Amino acid sequence: MTVVDELPDLWLVTPPVHHDDRGLFSVPWHAAAFAEAGLPPFVQANQSRSRRHVLRGLHFQAPPHEQGKLVRVVHGRVFDVAVDLRRRSATFGRWFGTYLDGDEPRWLWVPAGFAHGFLAVSDVADVVYMVTHDYAPAAEGGVAWDDPDLAIAWPLAAGTSPVLSAKDGALPHLRDQRSPF
Repeated sequence: MTVVDELPDLWLVTPPVHHDDRGLFSVPWHAAAFAEAGLPPFVQANQSRSRRHVLRGLHFQAPPHEQGKLVRVVHGRVFDVAVDLRRRSATFGRWFGTYLDGDEPRWLWVPAGFAHGFLAVSDVADVVYMVTHDYAPAAEGGVAWDDPDLAIAWPLAAGTSPVLSAKDGALPHLRDQRSPF
């Protein structure tokens, strides 16, 4: 596991991959290995499929239902983003972005206290993420994808707007809400 220098509570997890003339074999998740590395147990796995330019996020769940997420792309490619929402953190309001690609079996660990989102940059992207707490609608929150204070460098061509859900399009800026973390 590689610690992300900009936000040391985020980890990039690259499992061993074995290639041969048939393709590849990997064990992308192993409970004992992940527990030994310090990751908490997961209660649920989710999957989404998005087309190019779909932006999902930036989402979080507030205490006591906060979720850590282990995110992986199994097909396609996304630009994945995590934003530190922990008010007492030295990195509050900072973001990290990385490409996750189905051809490179790599996970991003996003701990509780972070908002998470991604932009599909391939024609189709299938994202699988494991979470540490059940979904609780009353605890759902989010931050606007285009918050000027965050200034996330989404890889969108000039003049291209992301495809958003109505809910994601109405999310507030970070400065207009009290972080629950």
